[in-house]
Amino acid sequence: MSLTVPDFDESVIVRSAEAEVIGQAPTTVRLLADSSSTGGALSTQRVSLTNGANGAAPHRHTHSAELFYLLDGTAQLLSGDQIVTAERGDLVIVPPGLAHAFAAAPGENADILIVITPGVERFEYFRHLERIAYGKVPPESLLDVQELYDTYFLASTTWHDARS
Repeated sequence: MSLTVPDFDESVIVRSAEAEVIGQAPTTVRLLADSSSTGGALSTQRVSLTNGANGAAPHRHTHSAELFYLLDGTAQLLSGDQIVTAERGDLVIVPPGLAHAFAAAPGENADILIVITPGVERFEYFRHLERIAYGKVPPESLLDVQELYDTYFLASTTWHDARS
């Protein structure tokens, strides 16, 4: 077992009104705390999805676990080869190396708090996704930064079939 010992000595306080927001409905991401502000302990963001919107495509992290806490609504999550339907108050934690993805359930909204631990600098990753959404860089550009963000994309028939 490895242990990450965070290296920060002051509380991290992020006011909602001051958090950077990426995107717009149907998918918005509120950037809360990046790895650099938590001494490597974690990275966290709040993702809001409306009307069955997709969140993240199937991927895995080599070094980090990912926690999904449903603040409100209903979400579908891929966890390995299993589709989990999570509702308000539910918690799903995906270990390092396991394929996962998330989206609002069809026709539903989902408000999800996501925590990655140990932390990875992720804010720039979400800014990169926004540049893709606005056509400023091609989607294939994510392949060049997979290692930097410990996010490796995968094909998943299970996820494809559930979301079709």
